[in-house]
Amino acid sequence: MKKSAALVVLLLALLTLHSGQVPETSPAPESADLPETEVAEPEEGAEPTDNMTAADVEAFLDGMLPAQLERENIAGATVSIVKDGELLFAKGYGFADVKSGKPVVAEETLFRPGSISKLFTWTAVMQIHEQGKIDLNRDVNDYLDFRIPEAFGKPITMKDILTHTPGFEESVKDLFKTEAVELDLGGYLKTHIPSRIFPPATVPAYSNYATALAGYVVERVSGQPFNDYVKTNIFDPLEMSSSTFAQPLPEDLAKRMSTGYRLASDEEPVKFEIVVPFPAGSLTSSSTDIAKFMLAHLNGGAVGERSILKPETTKLMHSRLFALDENANGMAHGFYEESRNGLRIIGHGGDTIAFHSDLHLIPEKNVGFFISYNSGGKGEVSGRTIVWEGFLDRYFPYEQEDVSPPDSAEADAQAVAGKYMVSRRSEHSFLRVAAVLGEAGVSPTGEGDGTIFIDAFTEPSGAPKRFKAVAPMTFRDVNGKDTIIFKPDAEGRMQMIIQYPFMVFKRVGFFENSGVLLPVLGISLGLMALTLILAPIAWIVRRRYGYKLEYTTMQNWLRRGVWVVFALDLILVIGLVSLVTYALSNIDFLSDEGNVWFHLVQILGVLGALGTIAVIVNAVYCWMIECSIWYRLRAALFVICCFGFLWFAYVSNLLVISSTY
Repeated sequence: MKKSAALVVLLLALLTLHSGQVPETSPAPESADLPETEVAEPEEGAEPTDNMTAADVEAFLDGMLPAQLERENIAGATVSIVKDGELLFAKGYGFADVKSGKPVVAEETLFRPGSISKLFTWTAVMQIHEQGKIDLNRDVNDYLDFRIPEAFGKPITMKDILTHTPGFEESVKDLFKTEAVELDLGGYLKTHIPSRIFPPATVPAYSNYATALAGYVVERVSGQPFNDYVKTNIFDPLEMSSSTFAQPLPEDLAKRMSTGYRLASDEEPVKFEIVVPFPAGSLTSSSTDIAKFMLAHLNGGAVGERSILKPETTKLMHSRLFALDENANGMAHGFYEESRNGLRIIGHGGDTIAFHSDLHLIPEKNVGFFISYNSGGKGEVSGRTIVWEGFLDRYFPYEQEDVSPPDSAEADAQAVAGKYMVSRRSEHSFLRVAAVLGEAGVSPTGEGDGTIFIDAFTEPSGAPKRFKAVAPMTFRDVNGKDTIIFKPDAEGRMQMIIQYPFMVFKRVGFFENSGVLLPVLGISLGLMALTLILAPIAWIVRRRYGYKLEYTTMQNWLRRGVWVVFALDLILVIGLVSLVTYALSNIDFLSDEGNVWFHLVQILGVLGALGTIAVIVNAVYCWMIECSIWYRLRAALFVICCFGFLWFAYVSNLLVISSTY
């Protein structure tokens, strides 16, 4: 989840690691409480992975992670790898606490894997489905004590939730807290229902709310609080004694919790993050406990004699359930596909403010890989992606077939050009601006061979990635293996299907095109600011030389009105940017606590928008009376500036005053 959202996204890290000061830790001991279990037979044609030994994996990761932590300003990381029914490798790198120099120890140190928590929620859903207590195709309202409002003439089903296709807009209000609060899952869900912006089972749009809803269904159907259910039915059978969804942590686990950071060099760490819709992301666990969960999923739902799912349910859970194109990655029952190197891979990523994690399963190879960082780092590259892709290339080398561009390559490149907006977005609040600012631009390189630039995806150097045509409307990363597919949706609107199947980008028209909007906004605000800056300077100059403007009383009042309108428009933009920037470092602000400030700034913005009438009146008046052409053109330009601002404000919902976002 690595991009997204927008948004919401929230990710940096703390405390500089000096060269040679990363503490050495050893692989997890043989006695890591991971019993041998029956190994699933590899699929026919699967090649052996004999070179993947504990010693070789350790040498490989030791050669990457310490240097990466230092370079990216990350405090620590933990890794666990399972293979053929056993824990192959587990090790901690760097610091669990920088100030004290406490090292990360794989079997001891606890991390927060964020949305990897969802895999436990989906597993719980599949357990109660296995027991016949829920129907995945039934209206989810049938299992709730409140109702998700009707929309599009179709109900939301659990299958829609499992595939992130219920159609909810993004919602971030009250997502995180940093102070202990009484968590009421049902209360949160009833008071934070997002609008439905897409018909069910049509558009993938990642949703924390929907996952929390699934956890609430588990609560109601099982008759147990969600945390208790997961402990009894997943943690206990797998002997995951270092794992919990509880917030704050029980005392015995709290002392083992890694400190979280934005940057390893920051003076203050990130406070323990309370995830309010907790089934979507509140898991705390060690990497060796996560290894037990991976083993269960790779071995038909069981580790040794202990089972959490029947083999047939496990197989169903891993099977593809939704995809926008048969050649693209799709959603399984909660897991998402991330296939590469000729392998079908399923997994999930997870991000909180401080912790950033990935879990990958390669069922046909009986291999699972988990990595988690306790810091965001510089954010210039995705360290976990680099480690994972390096791991795949080392142990599952794959020669990508060199495909000649199709005859339609250049025509396709021209046909897909434009700006694309992500489906995971806030649609009805001022946070829609994040989707507008985050539009992905697709443009032909001009080389004549169908190669395109996509600016939303960048190389480690920061340059936009280039994708070459390999099939009709299909483009592959020139320097990698990711594939982008362009395909019209049911309404004929071009969509960009990326490697992450839980969201999609849809092309926008001229009116919402940020390539036009942002220059217009920049010029409009720039001229407004310049006018306000020059007005007092001009007054000082006139006073110095004794020059007096020959304005009528009406002109003077209208001129001052224009200044007020410009000031209000600038206050809206500067105020919202400042408030959101503050909220990224003070996440509790994205709650009722911040409403009064967001509303105050937006009210001033609304007054500025209404004040556009005064700017129009000023222009009309200038053209009606005897006035120099310079004053007339300037007045007309002021009107154009206001309309440029209003255009952006309307598209981005900046003037929509709402307590839900």
